[in-house]
Amino acid sequence: MRSPKDFFAPLALGAPAPVREIPVTPSRMIHFFDPGNEKMAAKVPDLAKKVDVLLGNLEDAVRADRKEAARAGLVAIAKANDFGKTQLWTRVNSLDSPWVLDDLITLVTEIGDKLDVIMVPKVEGAQDIHYVDRLLAQLEARAGLTKPLLVHAILETASGVANVEEIAGASPRMQGISLGPADLAASRRMKTTRVGGGHPGYLVRTDPVGDDLTAGRTTYQQDLWHYTVARMVDACAMHGILPYYGPFGDIRDVVACEDQFRNAFLLGCVGAWSLHPVQIGIAKKVFSPSPSDVAWARRVIAEMGDGTGAVMIDGKMQDDASVKQCRVVAELADALAADDPELAAAYDAATKEALG
Repeated sequence: MRSPKDFFAPLALGAPAPVREIPVTPSRMIHFFDPGNEKMAAKVPDLAKKVDVLLGNLEDAVRADRKEAARAGLVAIAKANDFGKTQLWTRVNSLDSPWVLDDLITLVTEIGDKLDVIMVPKVEGAQDIHYVDRLLAQLEARAGLTKPLLVHAILETASGVANVEEIAGASPRMQGISLGPADLAASRRMKTTRVGGGHPGYLVRTDPVGDDLTAGRTTYQQDLWHYTVARMVDACAMHGILPYYGPFGDIRDVVACEDQFRNAFLLGCVGAWSLHPVQIGIAKKVFSPSPSDVAWARRVIAEMGDGTGAVMIDGKMQDDASVKQCRVVAELADALAADDPELAAAYDAATKEALG
């Protein structure tokens, strides 16, 4: 374990100094694409205008015989495009794979100045982050980079969940953590073959009425991922990094996708993965506070004055804790509205109506 006074020291001579605070920019959707797929690559310039984060995927969903083509494709795409305010991320292959070393060496030295975040799959403990941290510092120094690359871990093994707090605090590079439900389900030996979302068999049932144990008993489907997401959110909040829901695999079921994303949003996640263009709009909608919620938050903040004491607003008691909750919503709305005139107008109109 490093001494606290050395935590923010560069891990290689000539490497840029680590960041002391993670940049918080809109990342409502992390949109995945295969950089080795020419049809997908051709859509990148247009996609970059629609998403907060564009991620070139090198790991799952890329066949073994196409790994090198995907890596080369990402280099070419990064060099050929100006992404503006859209962040460019990549997901490298797992640390136990034969491809990850070449992924990191090639990407950092070739396009390290274009990349913002490197997503590392199947992180099992702080030791995995420490390995990547040192290697990135050496490669940054070699490439002459002036800005450190950030690291994002995927929570997709039982060991990762057990060690999530130490993972979140393992390096100043840690940008955030995503839930990886499919691999995590396999690691835990869960009996579901779905990629995220609920399961009709995971339910609770109302009590029986009388002697009939079947009639009139309503069932309610439960969230398989509630515990893991909540624990991940706590670990991220404790260390000042950002939590994300991962993939929702049933592309056709846009209703359940929106429900799953909203559950994650309400629990504290700032975004989710989008695997298909249809999920981009869902993530943008869900992870942007509604105009009515923003208007209420701004009203409470305004009527609470200096934020102390308590007031009654529409029959509801508000106090200093309420103000803290409302500031979370209002500050997120302000950050999103800064780059979205349409959203800003909707928020301002709702607030004007609420404040009279």
